[in-house]
Amino acid sequence: QVKLVESGGGLVQTGGSLRLSCAASGRTFSSYAMGWFRQAPGKEREFVATISWRGRSITYADSVKGRFTISRDNAKMSVYLQMNRLKPEDTAVYYCAGRTSQLGATRVLEYDYWGQGTQVTVSS
Repeated sequence: QVKLVESGGGLVQTGGSLRLSCAASGRTFSSYAMGWFRQAPGKEREFVATISWRGRSITYADSVKGRFTISRDNAKMSVYLQMNRLKPEDTAVYYCAGRTSQLGATRVLEYDYWGQGTQVTVSS
């Protein structure tokens, strides 16, 4: 069993930056691929970024490519999402997710564990 807890959300102006963190518990974290998703009001949860178990394979959604960076520190059992040049359309609840596979994935149904989410609001 893996428990995920996100932090780092908040209110930021357009063009600003935030760094989200996801702390995991559970002995098998280092063998799991991880991902970040987001959900805006009235919309479905959407993929943001994913990272393989060793961090060697990373995939981003086109909407965040070049602005967001996903990373992980297996020794600290944490995964991060550095978000730069934020836009109002990035406003959403951001979720950390883990899957019992070494390979990253882009679909919600491919993940087994979810955090409670952290709110990110970008003002115009």
